[in-house]
Amino acid sequence: HVQLVESGGGLVQARGSLKISCTASAPAFSHYCMGWFRQIPVNEREGVAAIDSDSITTVYADSVKGRFTISKDNAKDTLYLQMNSLKPEDTAMYYCAAKGGGYCGTDSPEIFASWGQGTQVTVS
Repeated sequence: HVQLVESGGGLVQARGSLKISCTASAPAFSHYCMGWFRQIPVNEREGVAAIDSDSITTVYADSVKGRFTISKDNAKDTLYLQMNSLKPEDTAMYYCAAKGGGYCGTDSPEIFASWGQGTQVTVS
């Protein structure tokens, strides 16, 4: 399993921006499909965005398309999520996740083998 540590969450005003990060401890970070998920209490974990190992293909939830950008820096073993035009409904705990080869998407959180502890994003 890959160890993942999220950072960069916080309180931001509506229409503001925030960039969260996820640093991985993995011998071959560049080989992983990476995803961002979010969850609020009593709700299921929701897929936000995913990026394949080569950073060629990205997918986004309809609710964040055009506002969020997922990227990864393989040299730094770090995944990012740039969030613009934030809305109060974006408030959630944000988790990064990693998986090996194969399908890379956000519709099935269970296919991701490794998860971070989360970073809280609150939009007021």
